[in-house]
Amino acid sequence: MTTTLSIANLRNTARLIGVLYFIFALLGVYTFFYIQPRVFVNGDAIATAQNMLAQESLLRIGTACGVITNCMFVVIALLFYKIFWLVDAFLAKLMVGFVLVALPVVLLGDALELTALSIFKGKVLKTVPLDEPVQLLAMAFLKIRNISGQLLTFFWGIWLFPLGLLVYRSGFIPRIFGVLLLINGLGYLVQCFTFILFPQSLQTVSKIIFPTYFIGEIPLIFWLIIKGVRGV
Repeated sequence: MTTTLSIANLRNTARLIGVLYFIFALLGVYTFFYIQPRVFVNGDAIATAQNMLAQESLLRIGTACGVITNCMFVVIALLFYKIFWLVDAFLAKLMVGFVLVALPVVLLGDALELTALSIFKGKVLKTVPLDEPVQLLAMAFLKIRNISGQLLTFFWGIWLFPLGLLVYRSGFIPRIFGVLLLINGLGYLVQCFTFILFPQSLQTVSKIIFPTYFIGEIPLIFWLIIKGVRGV
């Protein structure tokens, strides 16, 4: 490793990843825990539509945050590739590939969301019957957006498996973080396949596995920011 990437560069790259990952996580938490609950009402498309009109600025801020975080996601994955490609080139490429494949799913959801907003703005929701075809089309867009968001958890989880293995094998980041990343990724996969196979149990399962969403990535972020890599 040190013959291709100096210790100083390895340390600086690792810390840069930590900083970018921290910003990425903050924007993601802000969008998921603050913006989405104020706009999207689970199981109630009409209330969601009304919130989208009333909270349009907040909705657009959330979309902008999503565009920014997904650009950062690609940068973070490529920086991880930079420090891990000599550990295992195939796993490093697989990690980046999983990140890139997820982007169209994200952009599709955002596009459907903004399209539905445009439809609602062109029709006054309170005075136009909801069974009008264009209104139903907008509701369908929101439903597809919700489904694509649930399927996206697969990609949030699957990229953590090659990353976790790379961390475990690297020797310059404690192995425990690799194990925690694998648990973290498994939690997302359980969420996704519960939605697909047992949707009636999704709410219960989500509450059980929720802690796994923070068990791997968050500790790794702080390790990278504070320490960079082991021994430097």
